[in-house]
Amino acid sequence: MKKTILIISLICMVLGAEAKTRYKYYPNTELRPDRTVFLYVPTVKEAKKALKQIPDPTHAKKAETLALTPVGDNGYRGQENMFDPNGATFGINEWARFDLYFPKESNGKMVVVTPGGGYNCVCHYIEGIYAADWFVERGYTVAVVKYRLPNGDNRIPLSDVHNVLRYAREHQQEWGISKIGIIGFSAGGHLAASASVLYDDAATRPDFSILVYPVISVVEPYGHVYTGQKLIGNYDQLRQEDDMKLEALLYKYNLFNMVTPDTPPTFMVLSADDKEVEPMNSIAYYHSLVYCGVPSELHIYQHGIHGFGFNYYKFTNDDWLYDARDNFFEALERWLSNR
Repeated sequence: MKKTILIISLICMVLGAEAKTRYKYYPNTELRPDRTVFLYVPTVKEAKKALKQIPDPTHAKKAETLALTPVGDNGYRGQENMFDPNGATFGINEWARFDLYFPKESNGKMVVVTPGGGYNCVCHYIEGIYAADWFVERGYTVAVVKYRLPNGDNRIPLSDVHNVLRYAREHQQEWGISKIGIIGFSAGGHLAASASVLYDDAATRPDFSILVYPVISVVEPYGHVYTGQKLIGNYDQLRQEDDMKLEALLYKYNLFNMVTPDTPPTFMVLSADDKEVEPMNSIAYYHSLVYCGVPSELHIYQHGIHGFGFNYYKFTNDDWLYDARDNFFEALERWLSNR
């Protein structure tokens, strides 16, 4: 008996050491998805293998795959990497996926979450699973997207989000969902806004949009050029190759240009002291929303800097939004109740 217990203990120690090496950082929540769905892995067998190799502890126990054909190729090969306690994951390519969370009692609404990271990584703790925790607690079905990084191919992230939205639309009756919205943060806010103004059809158009300190412009004087060049490519090089093509892309991805009366109702939140993504990004987009008659709200708090996300007292002792946190959540809940 003692020998058996010793063997079991040794096995647990080995497995624990392996998990510690594989997962360097863990989120400050016990919540885990009910399903992890790969977009492009060809078979379930390969999806299960991928699940054992990704350095990301926020996944379901079982893997599924849609086995879709990807649009574009960002050139990344090999293992993903997570270097940051915020869950910042780099090198996402063929293992692009989304985590599905189902509430105990559904309120009939769903949100697709696109974390930020400058189109250079996906910060899916403070802008992913923590957001899922908040929404699931309130009855929302949630999909957190770990999208492919563009590396200069602007088609890639949005095509991933469109595929998630199509999947959700196909299953919304089964899940008892009447409305599907999107929430994005920083560069993920640019992606969520792109989904809101550059949708392909009714299936890929969100029913509502929540943009948290979003990148909207990708050119100076106030645009986030770093994000733009990750999405589109090096501006100077592209200007030499085809100046007219570059200008067309810059016009398109300065998203305030693309707002129409059919843009989904939009809630925006940011802080006045954001030095990373200037507040004028949101103000310009809000101006376009108002001009086009789109129901929308803009909330600008005095403090919060950049990256406050859903990283609040439940997960951390240092909430950058300070006493504005409750106001933000109350305003968001009120706004969502009318969607």
